[in-house]
Amino acid sequence: MIHLTRLNGNPLVVNSDLIKYAESSPDTMLTLINGEKIVVLETCEDVVNRTIAYRAQVYGEAAGHLRSLPPIPAADTARVLEQNTRPSPIAGDPQD
Repeated sequence: MIHLTRLNGNPLVVNSDLIKYAESSPDTMLTLINGEKIVVLETCEDVVNRTIAYRAQVYGEAAGHLRSLPPIPAADTARVLEQNTRPSPIAGDPQD
């Protein structure tokens, strides 16, 4: 979630994952994936920078949590990788 400001000065928090695109005309208008439009005081560049900072924070926190988990034994890692790299059967293909 990123903190922005409506044109009337009221603060607003937006889920940045829902932003489809942002355009300056001259005010910054955000179009969300559901078609809703929001006009904000911040520039498009500010919106992008806040989104990047928010995602970096989320990924950093997730990485910190991952580092605190016990390591996975190599044999288990190899088994999981092998299972996830096998080609999946295609419907209608004859099985050998």
